[in-house]
Amino acid sequence: MDYQEEQKNEIEALESIYYGDFEIISTKPYHKFSIPIKTEEYEPYMANGLSCDLVISYTPKYPEEAPIIEIDNCENFDDEYEQLLLNYLNEQIQENLGMVMVFTLVSSAQEWLNVKWEEIKKEKEEQIALRLKEEEEAEMKRFEGTRVTVETFMKWKRLFEDELGITKKKELLEKEGKKLTGRELFMQDNTLNESDLKFLDEGDAVKVDESLFQDLDDLDIDDDEDDEDFDPNNYHSDSSD
Repeated sequence: MDYQEEQKNEIEALESIYYGDFEIISTKPYHKFSIPIKTEEYEPYMANGLSCDLVISYTPKYPEEAPIIEIDNCENFDDEYEQLLLNYLNEQIQENLGMVMVFTLVSSAQEWLNVKWEEIKKEKEEQIALRLKEEEEAEMKRFEGTRVTVETFMKWKRLFEDELGITKKKELLEKEGKKLTGRELFMQDNTLNESDLKFLDEGDAVKVDESLFQDLDDLDIDDDEDDEDFDPNNYHSDSSD
């Protein structure tokens, strides 16, 4: 095989195929040239698409022996992309030994870039979707608040009583042998609270018929019984007159 003739003929074909992009870097001792490749969506100086130059050097017995391939002027490449592409092209070289292969290598590299860019876009979309989901869940938690259970309510109740001084007052009155008021007894009656809190665990909603309270303003509630001087024996109903 006339290696130099094979190489010369391929150079002429490549100049025609990649006219305007094909660049000869040197001719001695053997041809060294570069061909740019890029993804379909590539935009210069933008984080959109992938681009690089394939730099290929002939060896003395090319195409029966492998050419030397380098990758230069990479844009939007992560650190590992260059080596991954080189590994892929070396596999293609081994499959095509004995034949001129530069066009095949350039086409394979072009396809590799397109596939890699689609993977990158998909990963970015998934990351955006995940971030939006996390933000939505965090927003929902802000409105949901803390679910009320028996345990959380009793903890709140103890803190509430401590803040109002009911706990200390109860201890003091017990030492003095005095009784708590009805309201204070209610606050201390854990059985009452726990019986009502069963509704929380069971998920039952307590509904109030507001119509029962609509006419409360019209009622004349006598506060005489709250007066310490009130004597029921001296009370005379208007009906007795």
